[in-house]
Amino acid sequence: MLIFNWRGGEPEEIRRTSRRWISGYSVVIAAIIVVYALGSAPVERLRDFDTYYANTPYIRLMIAAYLLAHNVAAITMTAMCWRWALQVRGWLRTGLFIIVGGYAFSLAYDAAKMSAVVARWTGHDLDDLSTLVAPPLASMGALVSATGFVLPLLCQHLSDSWRTWSTYRRLGTLWHEMQSTAPAGTPSVRMSWWSPAEIRMIQRESDIHDGFLRLGPCFDRRRRDLAYQQARADGADEATARAVADAAMVAAAVRTSVTDPEGACGPNGADRVHVTADGPRDLVRISHALRHSPLVAAVRRQAAALSGL
Repeated sequence: MLIFNWRGGEPEEIRRTSRRWISGYSVVIAAIIVVYALGSAPVERLRDFDTYYANTPYIRLMIAAYLLAHNVAAITMTAMCWRWALQVRGWLRTGLFIIVGGYAFSLAYDAAKMSAVVARWTGHDLDDLSTLVAPPLASMGALVSATGFVLPLLCQHLSDSWRTWSTYRRLGTLWHEMQSTAPAGTPSVRMSWWSPAEIRMIQRESDIHDGFLRLGPCFDRRRRDLAYQQARADGADEATARAVADAAMVAAAVRTSVTDPEGACGPNGADRVHVTADGPRDLVRISHALRHSPLVAAVRRQAAALSGL
């Protein structure tokens, strides 16, 4: 049921398939209880129950029922996870292959148990397969399968956290640039060291956009257009050229705002120019351009010279 719901699909198809499996195994569970109640198993056998009672009326049916039901489940899980693993990538694919490995141990467990029971039915003794070989296979299968279920969830969480922290760090240059324009005495939100990365990211993005609003009157469309054309002429792709252009405009606006602390150095209202960043990825590109682009560095020096800094 977990795999069916994990894989997803049409809700009605999931419900229909789930009902079929639940109904089928409910019948098996009821049958196991009934035939055990009808049989007689007076001696407690913790390790060799299957082989000890393999030829006992009704109890033998219970043993056969649970082994066959377990075998069908193991085969179905193996087939489902294998097919699904071939359709996906990343940690989910790895986890599914690990689950397949775990159920391979379960299939080996079934084979060992069935071989020992069938040997008893035919008058032979292969009890060691049931008492010595099967239990470690079952333990290993459970451990490996559990790892396969947990690994994609854990690794995806770690991967998302790493990506968030990486983005947070890469936004540092742009954030520091915006913080340099904040008026003296502007209150800032202090984050505790245990604050989640997602909250820190939201705060850093908010600070950057607040900085864009402060610098809005100082943004120069002509400077951005010239930087964009130069970046394209230098061979930059569209996204990189836009980032370099925005970074150049921001860098120049920061220098200009120093000599115009009242923020009245450019157009207002509907004519105001805005940074074209749309989401963290674009902000990261702008931050990278601020730090590494020679074109942005040249614009920064030119703006500083014009501002007399």
